[in-house]
Amino acid sequence: MKINFPLEQLGVNTNINSKVASESNKVSFTDFLNNALNDVNKLQIESEQLNQAFAMGLNDNIHQVMIASEKADIALQFTIQVRNKVLEAYQEIMRMPV
Repeated sequence: MKINFPLEQLGVNTNINSKVASESNKVSFTDFLNNALNDVNKLQIESEQLNQAFAMGLNDNIHQVMIASEKADIALQFTIQVRNKVLEAYQEIMRMPV
């Protein structure tokens, strides 16, 4: 299964040969991670709000509630997997002899 990832949204420069990039398009790695974590948090909050509204009878659209819950779950799973890979890489680097 092929996953099409929107590189333009992430600010990733797909032109490898280009040495000159405008300063306004550069995003630091810290900012990128903070934005990604904020997006995951927003999805979690939105899912929780829709679940509460459905439980109180304010929302009768179960499809919207389930879609929001699945989006939040997938985003959280992806974030956890990225964290695990980063930790594995760090531990591997620390095991290297000097």
